[in-house]
Amino acid sequence: MAKILVVDDEIGIRELLREILCDEGYDVVLAENATAARAARQTARPDLVLLDIWMPDTDGVTVLKEWAASGLLTMPVIMMSGHGTIDTAVEAIRFGALDFLEKPISLQKLLAAVKRGLQRQPNKTQAHLTLAAFTRSNPLRELRKRLDQINQKSRMLLLRVGPGSLAELCARSLQNAGCPWLDLGTLAQPIEVQALEAARGGQVFIEDLAQINRSQQKNLAFVIDRLDKYDLHLLAATTQQADQLLKDGWDPQLVRRMFEVALVPPSLLELKEEVPELVAQLLQHLTESGEVPARTLTTGALNALRNSPWGGGFGELRSAVKSLALGSLEEEISAEEVVRFISRASTAALALPLDLPLREARETFERLYFEYHLQLEDGNITRLADKTGLERTHLYRKLKQLGIQVGRRSEA
Repeated sequence: MAKILVVDDEIGIRELLREILCDEGYDVVLAENATAARAARQTARPDLVLLDIWMPDTDGVTVLKEWAASGLLTMPVIMMSGHGTIDTAVEAIRFGALDFLEKPISLQKLLAAVKRGLQRQPNKTQAHLTLAAFTRSNPLRELRKRLDQINQKSRMLLLRVGPGSLAELCARSLQNAGCPWLDLGTLAQPIEVQALEAARGGQVFIEDLAQINRSQQKNLAFVIDRLDKYDLHLLAATTQQADQLLKDGWDPQLVRRMFEVALVPPSLLELKEEVPELVAQLLQHLTESGEVPARTLTTGALNALRNSPWGGGFGELRSAVKSLALGSLEEEISAEEVVRFISRASTAALALPLDLPLREARETFERLYFEYHLQLEDGNITRLADKTGLERTHLYRKLKQLGIQVGRRSEA
């Protein structure tokens, strides 16, 4: 039995649609606004959604865009409106709606649209998230607005980044739905016009200018000269200043053009408080796309992920979430599992040399030890003192000595 989610703020319409669809043998779930629709999408996993456009909290087209950006548009969505316009209908279809029904909806049109939608093959989840998925984060919403604003006036944008870069997430956010993606950093051979024609209207990306070789720099110059002709947008990131690229042998004219329009986006190091939402969206997207089994994260697990620096950026965070979901034997991923994963990865990356003087080796081990347990206890000094067997005053002194920053917050 197909499950249909009906979203409409008018109770009379919701009940009428439920009566009609139940009589046809469908299982019907109701939602009175966008907030309820989001929750029902998660819990009910509907086979089809009837979504009203005009609602008191958030309009239906915005909800549709959110689902598309989050990889949640895996079911057909039919938009409804009592006073819709052609422009609204076109916009809804462009963002993934299957059909548009104008109220009052005739019985024949409703059932025909529902039947057509249920016969359609399920949508494939898009492979990548965009900033549009993160609706609750002010910094990420602001970043998206800045990117969109620049993108409207310039075909080129350079992101000046450091550890914890969100460069690919930014570039994916500028890529129009269904348009090509061209990563110049992966091309070893000289690029040809045919490749640009195939990428027409798409997004060109370079993860880090400092990592591309001379041949790829020539490809970059070739593409820049043809951005307008092939309706391309270019987003590149750099961890180096312009003068360093010049010292490394870059063409001065190319460097000048690349640095003409630049933006310094926040890094994951600065967006510590946004990490839980990033993780939740990543896990949801990976689950919906079938890359990982259904998993949830405890509050402690989210806090442990939040407290990690993620110097490798969004790609490192995504890999960690995917690895944890694939490796967890339980449906719920615990804080202990997260901390174990992060600590082992950190220890492996550190590759502590055994030829250190004893004092330095001991301090390095102690730093790893206390950072591990501090993450496990979510920064709670009382629990950390109990676990390590140290009196709190002595523990504070030890952490300060090791250069581990802690806040004197609630220790209950």
